[in-house]
Amino acid sequence: MHDQPTAPPPSGGTGTALAKGLKGRQITMISIGGVIGAGLFVGSSTAVAAAGPAVLVSFLLAALLVVLVMQMLGEMAVAQPDTGSFSTYADRALGRWAGFSIGWLYWWFYILVIPIEAIAAGEVIGGLTAIPSWIPALAMIALLAGSNLLAVRNYGEFEYWFALLKVVAIIAFLVLGALAILGLLPGSDTHGISRLWSEGGFAPKGTMAILAGLLTAMFSFQGSEIVTIAAAESEEPRKNIKKAVRAVVWRLGLFYIGSIFVVVALVPWNADNLADGSYQAALDLMDIPGAGLIMDVVLVVAVSSCLNSAIYTASRMAFSLARRGDAPASFAATSRAGVPRNAVVASTVIGVAAVVANYLLPSVFTYLIASSGAIALMMYLVIAVTQYATRRQGGQPAEVRMWGFPYLTLATIAFIAGVLALMAVLPGHRLELWLTLGLAAVLVTVGVLRQRRQGGRPQLPDEGGTGAASERAAAPAG
Repeated sequence: MHDQPTAPPPSGGTGTALAKGLKGRQITMISIGGVIGAGLFVGSSTAVAAAGPAVLVSFLLAALLVVLVMQMLGEMAVAQPDTGSFSTYADRALGRWAGFSIGWLYWWFYILVIPIEAIAAGEVIGGLTAIPSWIPALAMIALLAGSNLLAVRNYGEFEYWFALLKVVAIIAFLVLGALAILGLLPGSDTHGISRLWSEGGFAPKGTMAILAGLLTAMFSFQGSEIVTIAAAESEEPRKNIKKAVRAVVWRLGLFYIGSIFVVVALVPWNADNLADGSYQAALDLMDIPGAGLIMDVVLVVAVSSCLNSAIYTASRMAFSLARRGDAPASFAATSRAGVPRNAVVASTVIGVAAVVANYLLPSVFTYLIASSGAIALMMYLVIAVTQYATRRQGGQPAEVRMWGFPYLTLATIAFIAGVLALMAVLPGHRLELWLTLGLAAVLVTVGVLRQRRQGGRPQLPDEGGTGAASERAAAPAG
């Protein structure tokens, strides 16, 4: 397969080619920032409260899973860079129904990330300014959607600085945490690592609690795969993907495992102030002035970054589906700047509708959010199964290879299946699992019917490419 061409869309103002406007430094920061969201700064407190200090095991298991999945995805993405990423690879290896189903599930996941992050930003900004929270929530969406509509480099530049600020915040937290643990931080109310066992032991709630914490930890890592989507809009997609895959281990180790270690070493797992967020609870014990305001700023940056990426990612998956004839053809049209504006607008409008639903019909919004609860796991499963099928069909990677194939791939598939089964027995996750499975069943059914009705199809080259595969005009879905 060939990379996308560098030529701009036709001079008439529209085309079907994405621009290669992302720079190497932006791709690097997108790959780093993709795994750093509000789930680390605030949401991790839920996992700590659920499992105690043993949450470290939960995060280690989740990090191991993501590292293995990213190695598999990297193997396929370096061989065939494509904006559709794992959806396109599933289409080729498993059948049209698979690419159709996981593509729309992934799009739905990021459509719902838009209101989640916008609402979180609105609540923080509203609390600081006394403005009704819905105003900054919608304003944030409008700002970032407008930026995405102009040029892909705008998304890359916003994400570069968002990610850089998040990295600076985490490094500062790790430095302060290390000083506090060593007893070198003036004014700190705590030091040492005795919290790891002094409050009822390392695993005060038992093994099942570790598994429950695993679910929260796993969903915190969602976003690593975005780099394989974004890299297709850079000049050197293979080089950028290889760098991102190689760096995923130290990123997860430093940012997540390191941060959680500092938290559980300093903060009692059953402390009341954990409800305010794990980072803030630790900063309060370190007696850092203005810890609440600092975390509010960091949180706004984190959710803005996730919102920015959600708009970008949802629009690119819609674009890819349209290129394959599995979404409205208008989603595949690009502007003079190489931006799929119809896909951006459609994704944003639905995200805004979900924000409105949150304020007017909160019970409906709750069910919408629950319907995406297991999509990350299903995406990981599809990536693993696709990589296994691709290798079995004769695909031999040249630059990035999955370790220990097929044994580690099969072990990963079994592990993910086990986690899905765990969701079925844990009361707090059953609704998420069944709603997601129900949505997936509908999409698989539609995908199978479309495949039977329309039969096989020639493979497209990468978006706008000129590979050896036959061209196929994008057709409206349905």
